Amino acid sequence: METIGFHYVVEAAGCDEEILQDADRIRRIFLEAAKAGSMEVKASYFFKFSPTGVSGMVIVAESHISIHTWPEKRYAAIDVYTCGETADPEKAVDYILDAIKAEYAHVSEIKRGIEEDDDTFTHMILTWEEKLDRKNGK
Repeated sequence: METIGFHYVVEAAGCDEEILQDADRIRRIFLEAAKAGSMEVKASYFFKFSPTGVSGMVIVAESHISIHTWPEKRYAAIDVYTCGETADPEKAVDYILDAIKAEYAHVSEIKRGIEEDDDTFTHMILTWEEKLDRKNGK
């Protein structure tokens, strides 16, 4: 089954709240995640909300990776979407989860752009949960 892209939707919990409120640190993490996932960075933008939280995105040649954080809840919503065959989006997801010190992740892998016989497209979803072996002092 051929697909146009892979979209990872990640709910990350038990994250380090200091990291989740630091836009510069998250930008560095995401740029390194793109590198870990063999993605070619084209642009990035990260915004720090007041009093807390960060939203940001890295545009890559293969598509994008993005994050929205709620430090007070130790939660981050993460998307990694890639097209083509050169990128490794799972490596990018793993890098991000490790760097933000997530204790738990609910991950959905969506195979997007599956072409049907009638020239329409559909997608397929695989979902799993991971309890990550780390504690953030709470």
